[in-house]
Amino acid sequence: MFLSIVRAVALCGLLSLSVASSGCGAPSFLITPISSSTRLQERVVQSGTSADKVAIVEVEGMLMNARVGGFLQAQENKVSLFTQQMRAAARDKAVKAVVLRVSSPGGTVTASDTMYEILKEFRRKTGKPVIAATQEVCASGAYYVCCGADKSVAQPTSVVGSIGVLMSTMEFEGALAKLGVRADAIKSGPLKDMGSPYRAMGEPERQVMQEMVDEYFNRFLDVVSSNRPIQEARPSLPLPEDYHGVYSGRVFSGARAVELGLADQAGRLDDAITMAKQMGKAKGAKVIMYKRPYGYGGSIYASGDSAPRLEAQSGAQSNVSILQLELPNSRLLLPSGFYYLWEP
Repeated sequence: MFLSIVRAVALCGLLSLSVASSGCGAPSFLITPISSSTRLQERVVQSGTSADKVAIVEVEGMLMNARVGGFLQAQENKVSLFTQQMRAAARDKAVKAVVLRVSSPGGTVTASDTMYEILKEFRRKTGKPVIAATQEVCASGAYYVCCGADKSVAQPTSVVGSIGVLMSTMEFEGALAKLGVRADAIKSGPLKDMGSPYRAMGEPERQVMQEMVDEYFNRFLDVVSSNRPIQEARPSLPLPEDYHGVYSGRVFSGARAVELGLADQAGRLDDAITMAKQMGKAKGAKVIMYKRPYGYGGSIYASGDSAPRLEAQSGAQSNVSILQLELPNSRLLLPSGFYYLWEP
């Protein structure tokens, strides 16, 4: 409630300044309060002819088990939200199938693996089919998550793949030396500060990091090979420098992904919903999404991050967001760690 009022006041203030500068009188606004509850609410985004439901669950943005990004307002924890949405779909007996709406470059190794396991558990306990529908990007950790679905529908122009692991470090030792700055660490063991940006990485550290990357990569390969009918044989490590196949970390178009076995068929989100209704034996099902009270869910493609509505006396409505400014994710802003992530 408080945040809604702040947004409303900010909007009114900006409009007042604009009107004052043009020499007009100040307009009047009716501020519509919204619930301060953060509990998920069911929104119908596509009507149906029966009581059955197909739930759309989003897998979008950077997948991390943390609240990150945004300006003055952190984005929601993606793992937490995904868990809540899948639990809601599991509890509701009217939900006959789930469609994952995927638009993500991936994220941390642990977040991706957690969401994948949640998906597998959902299918095992409920028997409800899950169909993944790729949108702009379904890469690396996001593709890892999708391997937990029964079927996948790839938009022909989607970016799909990027099977691999990334561990990035930076080194400032040379730059610090030029400034006359020297960093030192008092440590309990020789590898305690491995990956530190304040000194060059030694060969023992690089070997340990590579062993961990290979371990996570093998886990990724296990997930893909056990869930997807990839035509290409699983490679042995280390990968040759001239290898550019499915497991090289590269991405493919959605159409090419279908040919390679990375996805089951080409199509749009509507096609994935149709498949979900068929597999869930719910031809007349309506389509729902789970949103916070302040979210907007007017269609199957709608985001849940819009601001509360402000209604002028004329009755016109507007979904305007003043404070909800999002900052792009950058490698420089990411916490240290291992990632299933595509970064072009």
